[in-house]
Parts: sequence; structure tokens; C-alpha cells
Amino acid sequence: MDAVVNAFTAFSDWLTAIVFYAPTIGGVAVPFIVVWLVVAGIFFTVWLGFMNIRGFSHAINLVRGKYSDPNDAGEVSHFQALATAVSGTVGLGNIAGVAIAVAIGGPGATFWMIVAGFVGMSTKMAECMLGVKYRREHADGTVSGGPMYYLRDGLAAQGKAKLGRFLAAAFAVCMIGGSLGGGNMFQSNQATAQIIEVTGGEDGALGNLSWLIGVIFGVLVGAVIIGGIKSIAKVTEKIVPFMAVLYLTACLVVILGSIEAVPAAIGEIFAGAFTGEGVVGGAVGALLVGFQRAAFSNEAGLGSAAVAHSAVRTKEPATEGFVALLEPFIDTIVICTMTALTIVITGAWNDPDASDIGGVNLTSRAFESVLPWFPYVLAVAVVMFAFSTMISWSYYGMKATSYLFGDNPTAENVFKVIFVIFTVIGAVAALGPVINFSDSMIFLMGVFNIIGLYVLAKVIRSVILSYFGRVQSGEIKEMAHR
Repeated sequence: MDAVVNAFTAFSDWLTAIVFYAPTIGGVAVPFIVVWLVVAGIFFTVWLGFMNIRGFSHAINLVRGKYSDPNDAGEVSHFQALATAVSGTVGLGNIAGVAIAVAIGGPGATFWMIVAGFVGMSTKMAECMLGVKYRREHADGTVSGGPMYYLRDGLAAQGKAKLGRFLAAAFAVCMIGGSLGGGNMFQSNQATAQIIEVTGGEDGALGNLSWLIGVIFGVLVGAVIIGGIKSIAKVTEKIVPFMAVLYLTACLVVILGSIEAVPAAIGEIFAGAFTGEGVVGGAVGALLVGFQRAAFSNEAGLGSAAVAHSAVRTKEPATEGFVALLEPFIDTIVICTMTALTIVITGAWNDPDASDIGGVNLTSRAFESVLPWFPYVLAVAVVMFAFSTMISWSYYGMKATSYLFGDNPTAENVFKVIFVIFTVIGAVAALGPVINFSDSMIFLMGVFNIIGLYVLAKVIRSVILSYFGRVQSGEIKEMAHR
């Protein structure tokens, strides 16, 4: 067994080194995967004519149901698809990851998080439109879609069938690995740790009962995912708004309680974005840390959200592209920024030991300086964020498994059982090598996915601009029943 563990650890370290390869340029490490994702965001922002700005109000109207026809093919509404995808991205990274980014890159990292979130809106738009355009609608009314399908079928239509089949299969394998690890075991592990922490730590009532917490999580996750995307969407459409309001309200209490410090904090954010120790080195460091946190948080370019959005009820693929652009806005520009602003205002980031405290604890310390009871709110937020991420990623892994086995419902059911088992394991296991491996799987998804997006760039622009032109001309109207 030790030999197997050592072999897996070595392979995990090797894969992580490749995926997160970061050559040093001018004394600053530049992660390849971050550059890969951000460059794609910039390209599609320009390629689509800044549709992430021009189409923002239309995206809101789509989510409100103003253009929805209940008779269209699909399983969930625009709002439910958005809630499911957001629940998969809004997670511990918004609480812990942002704190680490600000501790390492300073307040200026916040500015670059916002910039990366802005360009990420365009990548999400591109991949989620394709998810609907190339989805498979089954006889029983269910839908299968996502990068596996548009990589295979979309590239085949471009005369690149072999490349498409390879990218689709590689993407599906990586999504399964990411689903079981970062989308499940890590979430279960961190939520369990937070529950134990607020109930007295290792010496508290639940100190030795992590297995029980894991079993409870497994039962709850299983109860939701057994019903597929419709069941998941019914839960996420309720839990996502609640958890977002709960967390943002806590942020606002801190910010409004120190309102006089807000101008100075904003000044630090802008100043830190372009200056710092060694000026260029400090600014580039803040830029890279900010870009990295945004890319890791909102998953733009990874293709995961396209799986959830593929199930939407619509006959116009472009509609879900517009809806999807709201995800990075909610995840990064709103929630991540609020977390960062709170940490900057309270000065928690300036603690000499900030980079060693740990993300969740640093965020907790920032809030606790104003709200002594905040650790309990944080515990609730962590558990809700983790749970919502797990149920969304279960669907992603389920659909990837189904794809590899020829759209087989039995394969989906087997994956659900495996997913629940891994939820319990995640609560009690030491996950270092597992998470390194899983993170590598998740970001390899982005490599395969974005290659396909570039190949399909002309299709993406044609479909989105054609649809938006018909909306502006009045050819596509709001539904009368609204």
C-alpha cells in the first residue's frame, strides 16, 4: 500500500509541476495556466466586441424570464442553470483564496481580480453558448451537453474530427478527476474542519467524529443528486441566493461599520495594482496573484459551467451565453471583491503572519475584529458553499462519465454512488496529494477546452452576434406571458 501511495504522490507532483509550470520572468514566476486562461478571456472580449458590457442588461432580462418559453427543449430555466453553475464556482476560494491572494499580492491583487473577472465573462459566454448549440437531447427529455460534445461534434464540423475526439475524451477524464477531488473531497474536508473548529476543535464534541460529519454530508448530497439536474437546480436556486445574501450582508456590516476607511482602502487597491516593492516587481506580482485567484475562482475557460448551462430550456444557444457571462461578475467582481475589501479595510492582510495564518482563518480574523460572533456565520457560509459546490460538480462528473460510456444512464448512476463514497472519504482523509492531482485535472480541462474554443471562434462570434442583432432589431421579442 505504501508503494502505491508513494507512486501516486510522485505522479501527482509531476503532473502538478507540468500544469502549473511557472517560468520566472524578471524575478516573477509566471504560471502558464493563468496566462493561458486570461489571454483567452482578453481574446474573446475583443473578438465578441465587448459583449460582456453590451449584453449585460439583456442577460439580466433572460434570467428574469422575459424571453423564456416553457415549451422549449431542456430541463431547467435560465435562472436555475445560472444558480447551478454559480454554486459550482462560488465556494471556499471566495473566502480562503481571496484572503491568501491579498496577503501575498497586497491590496492591488484585488484590482487585477476584477480585471480577470471582467474578461472571464467573455470566455464563459463563448463556452456556454457552445454547450447548448452542440448538446444532445434524449427521448426522455433529458439533455447531455458541455465541452465533451462541442469539442467532438463542433471540431468534426470544422474537419478536425480526430482532434475533437481526443480533446473531448481527455476533457471528460479530467472532469471526472476534478469532480471527485476538488469538487467533492476537498469541499467535504474543509467544511468538516470548519464544523469541528466552531464546536470546540479536536477536544470538542465533534473532534473525533469527522467520519459522522462525512456520512451526513454523503446522505445529503446523495439525496439531492439522485434526481439529476432538475433536483440539483431546485436546491441551488434556493441555496445560492441565500448563501450569497448571508455572506455579502456580513461583508456590508464590516464595510459600513468602517465606512470612513473605505476611501483609503480603495486607494490602496489602486495604488497596489501599479506599484509595490521594486515598483514593477510589486505590480506584476499583484497582477499575477489577482489573475490567478480570479481564474481559479470563476472557472472561466475551464468548461465546467457549460455542462450545467447545456440543460437550459431554450431554442437559441446564444441566450445561455448571455446568461453565463453573469457568473464571473457574481463570483469574482462582486463576492471576491467584497471579501478583499473587507480584509483590506480591517487591516488583516497587513499582519506579519498573514501568509501563514491560512485563508479561512485570515478571513475569519478580518470579520471577527468587527463582529465577534462572525466565526459562526463563516462556518455556515463554508458549509453552504461547500455543499453547493459538491452537488454541482457531481453533475459535471456524472455527465463526463456518461459521455465516456456512450450516454449511458447506468454509468451516471454508478458515478453517483462513487461520488457519495468519496464525499465520506474526503471528510476523514489527508488530501494533500489528492488535491494536487485534482487541481491538475481541473486546469488541464482548461487547456483542452480553450484549444477547442479557438478552433470554433468564428462559430461563436457568428451565433452570438446574429442573435444579439435580432434582439436589437425587435425580431426576437419578450414573451407575451411575461
